[in-house]
Amino acid sequence: MRRLYVFDTTLRDGEQSLGITLNVKEKLEIGQQLVKLGVDVIEAGFPASSPGDLESVRTIAKELKGVIICGLTRAVVQDIDLCAEALRKAEYPRIHTGIGVSPVHMEKKLKLTPDQVVEQAVAAVKYAKKYVSDVEFYAEDAFRSDPIFLARVIENVISAGATVVNIPDTVGYANPWEYGELIQSVIQNVNNIDKAIVSVHCHNDLGMATANSLAGIKAGAGQVEGTINGIGERAGNTSLEEVIMSIYTRRDGYGVESKVNTREISATSRLVSRITGVTVPDHKAIVGANAFNHASGIHQDGVLKDRETYEIIQPETIGVPKNFISLTARSGRHALQHCLEELGYKVEGAQLDDVYQRFLQLADLKKEVFDQDLYVLMGDSGSTANSIVLQSMSIATNGIEMATATVTLEIEGNVMTDAACGNGPVNALFNTIDRITGNNSILEDYSLKSVTRSSEALGEATVKLRHGDGRLVVGKGFSTDIIEASAKAYINALEKRPTN
Repeated sequence: MRRLYVFDTTLRDGEQSLGITLNVKEKLEIGQQLVKLGVDVIEAGFPASSPGDLESVRTIAKELKGVIICGLTRAVVQDIDLCAEALRKAEYPRIHTGIGVSPVHMEKKLKLTPDQVVEQAVAAVKYAKKYVSDVEFYAEDAFRSDPIFLARVIENVISAGATVVNIPDTVGYANPWEYGELIQSVIQNVNNIDKAIVSVHCHNDLGMATANSLAGIKAGAGQVEGTINGIGERAGNTSLEEVIMSIYTRRDGYGVESKVNTREISATSRLVSRITGVTVPDHKAIVGANAFNHASGIHQDGVLKDRETYEIIQPETIGVPKNFISLTARSGRHALQHCLEELGYKVEGAQLDDVYQRFLQLADLKKEVFDQDLYVLMGDSGSTANSIVLQSMSIATNGIEMATATVTLEIEGNVMTDAACGNGPVNALFNTIDRITGNNSILEDYSLKSVTRSSEALGEATVKLRHGDGRLVVGKGFSTDIIEASAKAYINALEKRPTN
């Protein structure tokens, strides 16, 4: 079978579309999980876009091993210089440079003639090759380009040294049969195509990103680009988990194989959702909460008799175990450790002691602790020491509208208490925290949802704050008390305020 290379752009194409700014620690945490997942390439960012992105790419390039670290550039010398600097300590660096090739991009955006576009594309690849041996070229808006001109561009950049050529459906305009034909056309009409890997990069504007990517793979592409959970520009990118499991489930139909560890898919999806604040819809293919639920009586009867009657993927394949141990406040360390191992977490020694104590605190509030509770518990355990600690809070309401919140916070060792009113408990709570911390960031979004089942379920609060420098950050908080969860989420977002 042909080898399919998996290129993840969650940290670049995924993040840039969210309106939020992930800090270096958050990007590195996602990057480390992507290495566990087994992707071949991590596009860590666009170094020329901001000093923060430059630093993120530099850190990821230094810290992550065993994977190609890629940085995006325009076909501009300064962009390529900055990218090369950011990738300097990468074990396997790749520069991803390119230019628009469709008539509308050349005429309206670039204001260049086709000949000038070819010249600039070739110059960019040659310049990038001075820094690294692995250069990927993207032909932006390739699907809406003239196929003859596209072939000319691709042939010239391969001659200039491009090792990978990316044929994107930048605006999600393609359908599967047309996109497959485009990839076939490139393979058949570019004379030196054997010297490079053809890559597919699709967007989901018409809901066909995954189908188009699979059509491109079947037509001969050797690399697929996408994001975890399909996050990305406008309607999103190709969902990598969907492509991976489509090929895994129907491997004979595509003739390719990847080195992805499918059992890390669920954990990767949860991590990206938690850090970015983008909730995975319950009905989302592969990773949605309902992906393996069977509600119909006929379906339930069939699955009980034989799972294959209505289940084409076993949950365990993507890392969702069937856990039959019931965890309560009476469960011991060994039972907790076993359940965590089933979920993919290896904990022992001091870490196990710490997790167990927090488990007992949670179990005291609930009759039974479920898998989703453990995911939350382990997600919290990965956080660094908090500079702002919620010590206590109380809410007093006067009728159905006005409320007063009294809050005590410990900020870098100093304990402070204050109170404020608001239009309801949460508004009063946030106003009080603002008074104590001096926060003047703008609350752009606030949401609540239940993480687990039962009336004692953990509540998950998500807060998005726009800080003074324009950056949008996400805070998460979890508690069986939704007001406490809201306070924790708000504080979590405040801790991500810029320090300079």
